[in-house]
Formats: sequence, structure tokens, C-alpha cells
Amino acid sequence: MIGLLRGRILGKQPPQLLVDVHGVGYEIEAPMTTFYDLPAVGAEVTLYTHLAVREDAHALYGFGTVADRNLFRSLLRVNGVGARLALTLLSGMDAVAFTACIQAGDAAALVRLPGVGKKTAERLIMEMRDRLEALDDAGITRGVRGTGTPAVNPLEEAVTALIGLGYKPLEASRMVRAIETADLSSEDIIRQALQATVQ
Repeated sequence: MIGLLRGRILGKQPPQLLVDVHGVGYEIEAPMTTFYDLPAVGAEVTLYTHLAVREDAHALYGFGTVADRNLFRSLLRVNGVGARLALTLLSGMDAVAFTACIQAGDAAALVRLPGVGKKTAERLIMEMRDRLEALDDAGITRGVRGTGTPAVNPLEEAVTALIGLGYKPLEASRMVRAIETADLSSEDIIRQALQATVQ
């Protein structure tokens, strides 16, 4: 099991990262809440990882904190929630907001995320309530996030990332066009677009 990687960022194309660890390039998928805090390409980063082994692939997921990884693993234990949906949930709202949603039984906020239907939202609330205490013990807290690094084509990268998170291309374009994108990095554009869907 690969539990942690420390290396140099070679590329960022949300939701994917390429990290060089002593000459080996690891392809990692990360939620947008992790992307918001990443340093610039070329800088060193430490990520807590989860390795998923399937018949057809080995997938590595990266997180900025142990708490985020613990929440991801807890989500995977919910019936009907796979890695892709868990990443979408953690991209659409941070761990604190997700915990508040579960505690309040706010299925409507969860349904606004792509891939989350009413039944899935209700199942998440029912099954995750029992795990909230353990998650709180793991320290689900998050400080103010960084602004990210300006991208070469931030609008294009933002749309691509939203498509990768499960939104349809037209919907992703509409979400990006709905916000004021001047001088924003791709991470900031994605963050605002996602926040607008859960308000």
C-alpha cells in the first residue's frame, strides 16, 4: 500500500497530477479541495494517498491531509459510492461543509453535485452519520485555502476539470461562463463554479 508521496509536481491537469518521486512519475487523482492548496508546478508537495486496486487498473488518489483521506475512505464504504463519486463529493464541498450537510440531513445540497441522486444523498446521510464522530476524531478541519497558481489557459482547464468531475461539456462551459473569470486561476474558477452549484 502506498500511503504517502513526497516529490516534485511535474504537471497539474485537474483532477490529475503528475508527481516525480526520485525519478518515478506517479499519476494521482485528487479532489479540487486538494488542488486549491497545491503549490506551483516544479515545487515539492506531500500527499497522503489511497491506492485502489481493480482488475483492470491500479489508481492512486492523493489528499492534502490525513483527514481528507480518511473521509474519502469512509465514503468508499458507503453502498453505491465509488472512487469517482467520492472525488466529486470532496471536490464539490470541503470536509467541514460535507460534515455539516450530513449532520443537518441536507440531501438537497448533496443532490446538486453531479452523479448524486436523491437515493444516494439519503444513503450518504444515513450511513455517514454513524461515522461522523470517528471523522471528527481524525481532525476534519481546514484553514483558509490558497489561491492556487495561474494556469496558461485557466478557462479551458476549468472546463476540462469540471467534465472530469462528471459534468456534461455544455454544463461545464455554462458554469464557467456564469462567473467573473478575469485574473482568476483555473483552481479559483473551478472553486467558484462548484460553490455556485451548492448555494
